[in-house]
Amino acid sequence: MKNKKSLGQHWLKNREVLLRIAEFATDGDDEVVLEVGPGLGTLTSALFRCFGRVIAVEFDEELAEKLPGQFPGKNLEVVNSDIIGFDLRDVPRGYKVVANVPYYITSKIVRKFLTEENKPRVMVLLVQKEVAERLAAKAGDLSILGVSAQVYAKVSLGEVVGREKFTPAPKVDSQVVKLEVYERSLVEDVGEEEFFRLVKMGFSSPRKKLVKNLMAGMWKEREEVEELLAKSGVDGDLRAEALSIEDWKRILVNIQKN
Repeated sequence: MKNKKSLGQHWLKNREVLLRIAEFATDGDDEVVLEVGPGLGTLTSALFRCFGRVIAVEFDEELAEKLPGQFPGKNLEVVNSDIIGFDLRDVPRGYKVVANVPYYITSKIVRKFLTEENKPRVMVLLVQKEVAERLAAKAGDLSILGVSAQVYAKVSLGEVVGREKFTPAPKVDSQVVKLEVYERSLVEDVGEEEFFRLVKMGFSSPRKKLVKNLMAGMWKEREEVEELLAKSGVDGDLRAEALSIEDWKRILVNIQKN
């Protein structure tokens, strides 16, 4: 079947890689997995080697209609839907997510699953290599995407999948990334909304020093912001990418004290 460029469709058919992706999501309690964008069903087939039930959410109507016929007798539920608008309330608690994610929608998918009330226990995604690295980055190279993911999950990198293994071949390599979702976010105690407001303020001009971004965002004089950062044990001459989640939390706690 011809891919649809508008949907970012690139088919991965290497069975060994597909099976390793499915196995990367297993931890001994593997009943239900939600697959985003099953496409031709190649990853779906690998998932049935590891999971008893697959819920496949496919936006392409033609692909969604054909998928059930490929897996007779299997516990497969196919939903023709945009994953961003998909209602997760009826998905069994403790489910997992596995997906070969179109590059253009990766951040939206990650944000959706990590901020829903019914969060998955584990997410294993095959994404653009650069995006995988941003999701798993450490303090010193963090972005808003990395902070947003690591507040909700332990992020680790899996294997790199070269572009030549896809049909048609994309312009960049991909990488597997695993998110083991926490029961509670790391910033629940300080308030998620306030935390992310502060982080977005700090990253408003990524090339600028932290002190300047916070001065602009908080409408404060340099001396006030420098004092705030000093109390928080953070160097204002750093850029936002250098701060850890704990650094941001300390800054927020000191803001909340005033």
